[in-house]
Amino acid sequence: MSRKPNNSGKKWTPSDLRRLKQLSRTTDTPDIAKVLERTESAVRTKASEEHISLKPKDR
Repeated sequence: MSRKPNNSGKKWTPSDLRRLKQLSRTTDTPDIAKVLERTESAVRTKASEEHISLKPKDR
């Protein structure tokens, strides 16, 4: 079984959201999850809630 990230259950801060928006432009979802120490599912869910596209534009 996978280890839970350190942020498990932690609320998203404004700083986390800024970082998510920034990373979503150029970074794949699994890598965003690692940087933010969140699960891929948590990243996808929050991105959807915030209307943030997770399709990197600058490859």
